[in-house]
Amino acid sequence: QLELVESGGGEVQPGGSLRLSCLVNRNTVDYHTMAWFRQAPGKEREGVALITPGGETTVYAESVKGRFHVSASSADNRVYLQMNSLKPEDTGIYFCAGQWDPWGKVTELRATFTFWGQGTQVTVSS
Repeated sequence: QLELVESGGGEVQPGGSLRLSCLVNRNTVDYHTMAWFRQAPGKEREGVALITPGGETTVYAESVKGRFHVSASSADNRVYLQMNSLKPEDTGIYFCAGQWDPWGKVTELRATFTFWGQGTQVTVSS
């Protein structure tokens, strides 16, 4: 039973940065593939970034490549999303998600994730 709590959202100007954090109650790198999703008003939820246990594989949506970076820490049971060069179209609710995957086989953002956090709002505007 994975529990996820997101934090770090807020309001930022275009070109700015934010770092999101997802606290989990199990060792992220040992047992779960973790991912970040987002949902803008009137749009479907979309996958943003993914990281497999141990950080062996990372996957990013084309729209955020080179700007966002996902990482995980086994020391504090957190997964992070560093967001740089933010654009207004990055605005939305960001969700942390997890899937039991100690073998690191879940490597696609369109995969099914069992556990979800409540989300944190990110607003990019001037």
